[in-house]
Amino acid sequence: MELKPVRFAIVGCGLIGGKRAGALPAGSLTAVCDVIPERAAALAAKVGGQCVATTSLPEMLDTNPDAVIVSTLNANLGQVALACLQAGKHVLVEKPVTISLAEMDELVAGAAAKNLLVRAGYNHRYHPAFQQARRIFESGVLGPLMFIRARYGHGGRVGYDKEWRSDPKLSGGGELIDQGVHLIDLAGWFLGDWTQIDGFVNTFFWNMPVDDNAFLHLCNSSGQTAWLHASCTEWKNLFSFEIYGKVGKLHIEGLGGSYGVERLYHYQMLPQMGPPDTLIYEFPRGDDSWGLETREFVEDIRLGRQPTPGLKEARAVMYVIDTVYRKSGSL
Repeated sequence: MELKPVRFAIVGCGLIGGKRAGALPAGSLTAVCDVIPERAAALAAKVGGQCVATTSLPEMLDTNPDAVIVSTLNANLGQVALACLQAGKHVLVEKPVTISLAEMDELVAGAAAKNLLVRAGYNHRYHPAFQQARRIFESGVLGPLMFIRARYGHGGRVGYDKEWRSDPKLSGGGELIDQGVHLIDLAGWFLGDWTQIDGFVNTFFWNMPVDDNAFLHLCNSSGQTAWLHASCTEWKNLFSFEIYGKVGKLHIEGLGGSYGVERLYHYQMLPQMGPPDTLIYEFPRGDDSWGLETREFVEDIRLGRQPTPGLKEARAVMYVIDTVYRKSGSL
């Protein structure tokens, strides 16, 4: 029997909303919604078919989607996602999902009350290098993990400190809640729950009331450690994620585009030690992370399966953010 297609709507028709729309199966998008009518109209026209463009959330919901993708500014993510849950819709909500623990807990309660599914939009898990790294990790060849060391940064642009990300009322914070959330989520994917959270944020360069650098030290109950640094004073865009096992190491670098070709280096220790066996995976054709993530969400809905990452993982990330901001005097 042919499965009924999952019908989607999108709230927030900017850059990320456009990427999300492009990852959906043809004909599955019922409506797009944005506070800027021209932006909604442009995305609906690009999608084609019977897709409705609107500035009204109720009008969008009236098109009867099964699920809604929320890709608004950070400050609106939680409230829009909650409204969609209350209307009986499953939700894929872009990172950081909310800008506070209180909002996150409202989403948790809202999803439970309606028995609905919420997927957290951490697409980096679905980059090809991370998918391969996960397979290698799960094979056990690295041995027990010891620690993770990761850096993620860009250099901003002229006027960066005047954009919405520099306004804490819209963004919820600075570099920690922007790129730092990806590092926290990825580190937790490999090392689990954190029992010790240390770190601080600072604004070294940009003239803005939010952080431009975040430094984190996270430990789990076994003492396995993640050292993470997110920066928007990285003058040459950089992504580096190193996973250290007792008998092997994985190193992911690049994300495509300005971050360079995505690569995964697998270093396997030899019994006599010395230079390790090395295998390099290169992914020059870019990534299908948005598509893979969307297809996983469709399967979540069809199987009634709790998404991973979902609200549990998103709350764990937000707890780290909240703790570090409080320790830094930013909350």
